[in-house]
Amino acid sequence: MANNHVPQLELYQDFIKRKKQVFIISVLVTIVIALFAVSSGSLQIPLAEIAKTIMGRGELQSQTVIMNIRLPRVTAAILVGAALAVSGAVMQCVLQNPLASASTLGVSQGAAFGAALGIIVFGGGVVQSSSAATAVAINNPYIVTLCAFVCGSFSTVVVIALSQLKRDLGPAGLILAGVALSSLFAGSSALLQYFADETKISSVVFWTFGNLGSAGWKELLILALIFFLALLYFLLNRWNYNALQSGADTAKSLGVNTRAVMIVSMGICSLTAAVAVSFVGIISFVGLIAPHIMRRFIGNDYRYLIPCSASAGALLLILADTFARLAIAPVILPIGAITSFLGAPMFLYLLFRGLQGNG
Repeated sequence: MANNHVPQLELYQDFIKRKKQVFIISVLVTIVIALFAVSSGSLQIPLAEIAKTIMGRGELQSQTVIMNIRLPRVTAAILVGAALAVSGAVMQCVLQNPLASASTLGVSQGAAFGAALGIIVFGGGVVQSSSAATAVAINNPYIVTLCAFVCGSFSTVVVIALSQLKRDLGPAGLILAGVALSSLFAGSSALLQYFADETKISSVVFWTFGNLGSAGWKELLILALIFFLALLYFLLNRWNYNALQSGADTAKSLGVNTRAVMIVSMGICSLTAAVAVSFVGIISFVGLIAPHIMRRFIGNDYRYLIPCSASAGALLLILADTFARLAIAPVILPIGAITSFLGAPMFLYLLFRGLQGNG
């Protein structure tokens, strides 16, 4: 009997080793792409100059470009991508639905309506003109962010309430509820824009494009704090999520308070995703794509899926943003459109093939 257990133990250890290797490789690739993103642009900056600038010994021009423009943008891509990906992975677990994410449950669309409300009703958006160009800017980013967060969270509250009040709704029903909420928010946003002037409409459209450069260091600090607290909670509940993979009844028999885990997890996912999109605008489908990519390599083990999804989400968003900046430079493509092009085929694939992972 002992001889039979040795190969199984070795296979398990090799399997765990591969999962750790996937995480390490994804983190290293993310760092490399992040350095490339910081160095690339209309002004090419060598890696040595980047290191000097971070240590405070770089040239004035490099310090301005890196510390005020590129590094905040890359940091925003890492934090927003990781936050949306981790939220998507946890939503897919607690709702037992591979299509669940902030985009499909209406959180992003709710945030878009909230932003439109803040810009049009509370005067958060203006158009700033100069002799060189006309640029759209958010005049009061805090009221816009607050409105986007509140309305984005409302969608999750409705989904949680439906899942508790109507237990037989099922995973597909929750996604349909998210689609209905998205349609409601889209219609409400259209009505607001119908009665708004051109200035405010321009600001709303600009916000919905998605702009990783709109978040400053103060906003990034808030997002980082919320993300790392959420990540800590998710990691502390990793065994509960693994138990939920076998079904709610099995999880209950193992001592998991499934109702509490679902409600609290969904609330934290909503908070994290809503804060992320409220700072940078609509970033679609990252929370759907990243967890499923990692499931192909490591399965459904949430001990590793949570950190690996965070790394994959950060990598995807950095790649998308770098492409958006460099594809037809100096024009910067809207990042929301790039992620939508990536996510729509994945959504259709999951919808028709019912991909569940290989864990």
